[in-house]
Amino acid sequence: MTNVTRPTMTVYAPKAKNTGAAVVVIPGGGFKMLAIDLEGAEVCDWLTSRGVTCVLLKYRVPSAPYVWQCDCRPHNRSISTPSLQDAQRTLRLVRAHAAEWRIDPHKVGVLGFSAGGYLVAEVSTRFKSRLYAPVDAADQESARPDFAIALYPGHLSLAKNSIALNPEIESHITPQTPPTFLLQNEDDHVDQVEDALSYYMGLKKAGVPVELHSYAQGGHAFGLRPTKSPVSAWPQLVEKWLGTIGMLSE
Repeated sequence: MTNVTRPTMTVYAPKAKNTGAAVVVIPGGGFKMLAIDLEGAEVCDWLTSRGVTCVLLKYRVPSAPYVWQCDCRPHNRSISTPSLQDAQRTLRLVRAHAAEWRIDPHKVGVLGFSAGGYLVAEVSTRFKSRLYAPVDAADQESARPDFAIALYPGHLSLAKNSIALNPEIESHITPQTPPTFLLQNEDDHVDQVEDALSYYMGLKKAGVPVELHSYAQGGHAFGLRPTKSPVSAWPQLVEKWLGTIGMLSE
């Protein structure tokens, strides 16, 4: 999906017994398109089968091509700002509708892939900054995720082959940043494993609970589609982790 100028969110009700948890799913696509099926609707099918309400975010991405500068680190703030505004607004709307949708407002998390993984880091660290003018009463709700899951995230390390963290993220990490699950393969040909490693170290330094998984093989943009690589078991790892932080029953 390209040329998205009007953000929307699609709510998928749980197919199994409702756990009260909700996840805002943020597809990747390099801030120029959205992998709305591979990293969106298919993910919601999995989450709802586990009793989780899924909210698929179709966020704004530029209609015109853009160029990242020298490995894109740190990247042009203006590129992802509209996308981050959409993520903040979605989290607030989910909490505003919590009673109607049978959601526990203290069990609302985010899950993102690639560029969506970068947005996961942004919304996890910049929730105190309202980046848009209030629209309605929903904007009185918190934009802080209760948990965060970033899968093969991009643009988090400062330079190629470096675990120095992008200052756009590092400067906003606090102990209030939500518990985070990270996963990235060492042979990721689009982003690099240092993206996850740099964020892991930044969270660890701030005392934020964080879990990191890295595999030698598995590449990039695999979503939930099964492969021969062990990384295909990542949904089970996420479910187990959600149990350890009290978001799902173990």
